[in-house]
This record gives sequence, structure tokens and C-alpha cells, in this order.
Amino acid sequence: MSKAEELGERKIIKLILNCLDQMPNMPVPFGDDVSAVDIGNEKLAIIKTDMLVGKTDVPPRMTLRQAARKTVVMNISDLAAKGVQPIALLASIGIPRNLTKKDIRQIGRGLNDGAREYNAYILGGDTNEASDLVLSCTALGICEKRHLMRRNRAKPSDIVAVTGFFGKTSSGLKILLEHFFAPPKLRRELVQAVCVPHARLREGLALAQTQSVTSSIDSSDGLAWSLHEISRASNVGFLIDNLPVASEAKQFAKIHNLDSAELSLYGGEEYEILVTIKPRLWERAKKAVEQVGASLIKIGVVTKEKALLLKAEGEKVPIEARGWEHFKTV
Repeated sequence: MSKAEELGERKIIKLILNCLDQMPNMPVPFGDDVSAVDIGNEKLAIIKTDMLVGKTDVPPRMTLRQAARKTVVMNISDLAAKGVQPIALLASIGIPRNLTKKDIRQIGRGLNDGAREYNAYILGGDTNEASDLVLSCTALGICEKRHLMRRNRAKPSDIVAVTGFFGKTSSGLKILLEHFFAPPKLRRELVQAVCVPHARLREGLALAQTQSVTSSIDSSDGLAWSLHEISRASNVGFLIDNLPVASEAKQFAKIHNLDSAELSLYGGEEYEILVTIKPRLWERAKKAVEQVGASLIKIGVVTKEKALLLKAEGEKVPIEARGWEHFKTV
């Protein structure tokens, strides 16, 4: 019989979902970034939960305050990708016996940091004793049905875009976990990307108002995997001809003779939003994001053929369906 480490996170989720009765008329199907309940008057209550565990999710050099804040950001990033303003969160905390009063205060401050950064509040939650640190948050928001951005409506010829560049966190994790060298300034920048991520909430809310988005997903499992998720949900393919590689990732890759495209596609832990946009509304979407002080980067186009291809130096190569997955190595 297969064990969890052989199944991987995604097969485990599928096994559990197959055991559940599906609520009639679910506004958002299983498998999207969030869950939803119809509350009437053309509005949805949007719910998201996500968990961080010390052994697997807290790298060296990340403080408890940063870890707690990141737990909030993880949840808010998923709401951002749907165009939903978070209102409140609940936090459940598993506390090892050896944590000090100072440690616990840092966790509390980190939770508050994350919530207030995005104009939300922690309302309460639960605590329990645990053999490892467990930080779990559940976020709640409300949105109009017509503004919710889903995964499954991308169409051929839609423009593919992202809210930022990729590769910094995968580079930072190599520094923290594999002890790769980087000059001090670059090291600080890459480690900061891992320890203090930011959800693209302003961008998500702005995009939702434009009615230009046909599909949207949080990219924290990696750019490649996120593209494959939209491909499966929308039954389309992609041609990516402008890979959004961060300059810091290029610099790090050059130092260690690494492939910067690999760092950008398959790393994970980047809380950008990946969207597909109706071509005729591209300028509206781009302008809306710029008006909130951010940018939208065009990286490719949706195709009728289901292949996912990266065009680079005149060649087209497949984008593999891999990224961050618990229980398995990347």
C-alpha cells in the first residue's frame, strides 16, 4: 500500500476529496485557490485555509515573527488571486513545549503584522500542544459574484501575465538550505524574498474590477505548476515567450552556473498572481494595476493546443508539470 511520501501532496488531496460529499451548487469547485459559499444578493463568502509547519516550512534564519506573518500572507495571497479583500482571519497554533514566552509573543506579533498589513484582523482561533510548530490560518472575505476571478475560463488568444518577477525565492532557499554563496547585498535581497513575502492584494483587487481576467491563480507552488493548473482547469495550452526572470536570480545563477529559467519556473514560494487577460481589455488591466503602484508583465499567450511551451532563443521547449509539493522533492 502506498505511503504518503510516495503519493505526494496532490494525490493525497485527491484521495481525501474523493471521500467527501460535494455541497450542491458550489460556487467554486474543488481545486481552486479558495472555497466559497453563496450568501445571497449576488455575493459570495470566500474562505481559505493554509498551514505552515516548522520542520518543513520554516527555513533557517526565518524568525518566528516572520513565520507567523507568512502564514497570514499565504492565505491572503490566495484571496488576492481571486480579487477578494480579506476581512478577518482565525489562527490555530500548535505550540511545542520548549517555546518561551518571548517566542509566543513573537508569533502573536507576526500574526498581527500580516493581518494589519492587508487591512484585516485576527479574530481568535485555537491553541494546542504539538511536537512541532504548527501555524494555521483561515481567512474570510466577501465579494460580488461577478468580480470573482476563477481558474477555469482562459481562452485561446488570451494574454498571459504576471504581477512580478520569479526566481528570487528559489535562489534564497538555496542560500538558506544548501549554503550557496552570494555577495552580501544579493544575499540580503534573496533571503528577504523568502522570509518576508508579500501578497499582491492591491493588484488582485484592481484586476477584479476591470472584468478583463479570464483566469487567475496564486503562484506560490511555482510558475510552471501554476500554468499547468490553469491549463487543466481551462483545457488550454500556453506559449510563454517572455519568461519573467528576476535580475537577482540571473545574477545568482551566473555566480553558480545555474539555469535562471529553471530557478524561475520550478522554484515556488513566490506570491505573485498569474492571470490570463482578454486581448481587447489588456490596456485596461495594465492601467488598473499601474494605478495602484504596481505592474503587470506580459509573458505569453493562451493556445488552443494543450501543450505548454517556452520559447527561448528561437526554440520551443516543454514546460514540465513540476513545482513545490509536500512529501516529495521538487
